[in-house]
Amino acid sequence: MGKVTKILAIDSSGLVASAAVLADDTLVAEFTVNNKKTHSQTLLPMVDQVMKMSGIGLRELDAIAVAAGPGSFTGLRIGSSTAKGMALALEIPIVSVPTLEGLAYRITDWKGVVCPLMDARRNQVYTGVYRVKPGQLDCVAGQQAAAVPLFLQQLNELGEEVLFLGDGVPVYEPAIREQLTVSYQFAPVHMNRQSAGAVAALGKIYFEQGKTETGREHKPVYLRQSQAERERAGVGARK
Repeated sequence: MGKVTKILAIDSSGLVASAAVLADDTLVAEFTVNNKKTHSQTLLPMVDQVMKMSGIGLRELDAIAVAAGPGSFTGLRIGSSTAKGMALALEIPIVSVPTLEGLAYRITDWKGVVCPLMDARRNQVYTGVYRVKPGQLDCVAGQQAAAVPLFLQQLNELGEEVLFLGDGVPVYEPAIREQLTVSYQFAPVHMNRQSAGAVAALGKIYFEQGKTETGREHKPVYLRQSQAERERAGVGARK
């Protein structure tokens, strides 16, 4: 019997904060909160709790999987800094799981395409298009920041049934109902938000494929500038 792969996963990329511990094909512990507390208050206590409840020591971990973005700029920084600090201290690698891939992997099987939506404000979403089969995630359209009408047009042109999930769904559901001409459904409530368990499961696949990086190498994936950066650029342009 081979060595058991043990992974700590964290996701603070959106409204949800989540931490989980995976040992091979067993999700040993998961702690997920979606109650508007800041991730700076919740994430480290959650990590501490899942590690204690899992009965797995920090030094037993093989890697840390983190939802690397896109998403909330503050949330991504908190998650990435937590992963970086722990990876450097424990001398283990980080598995960067694209946020939207981790979100899509919540769906284990679907006959059409899976489309995670995260509200990016300004009538934009962070989104992507995936086909999900048991133990497999195929990318149809990689994660992107997209204008909602344009992205819905692309889904119409793709011509497949769509399953939507993510915090962008309640924001843009009226547009989906008005503009989408293909068949679609919304994921049920227990599967429609981020989960560190899904990040852990997908992270284990990527870990075994050698898709890792060091704590020093790891950086969040923002896809676009923050509001502060846009404002600074605007001020510079006006000078």
